Amino acid sequence: MARSQPGKTTSDRADAYKTLNPLLEAMYREFQELSKKKQDGQVGRTKVKMVNRLLKAIHELLKDEPNRSYLDELNEDDLPQNSDVVLILSQTSAAMDAFQRQYYVFNGGKKEWSV
Repeated sequence: MARSQPGKTTSDRADAYKTLNPLLEAMYREFQELSKKKQDGQVGRTKVKMVNRLLKAIHELLKDEPNRSYLDELNEDDLPQNSDVVLILSQTSAAMDAFQRQYYVFNGGKKEWSV
C-alpha cells in the first residue's frame, strides 16, 4: 500500500542502504547469469554463506518496513539451486527499491534522503 506522504528514516539507515544496495545489485546480476547457464545448478556452501551475510544486513536495515516479513534467507543445510537464489534476491531487491522510494524524495527540486 502506497503512503500519501514520504516517511523519514535515519542517516544511518540511508548510509546502510547506500552501502548494501550496490552489493545486492551485483550479487543479483551474478546469480541471474548463473541461473541462465544452469538454472538447477546447486549453490555451494561458501556462496550461500556470502549471500546470507548480505541478506542479514539488509534484513536488519528493513526490520521496521512492512515488506520485511516476506523476505527470507537461504537454508544453509539444504543447499539451494541458482534459481532459488535469484528468487530470494529478486524479492530483496524489490524491498530495497520500496525503501528508496519511501525515503529518497524530492525536496526543493532535488532528491535527497528524508531524515
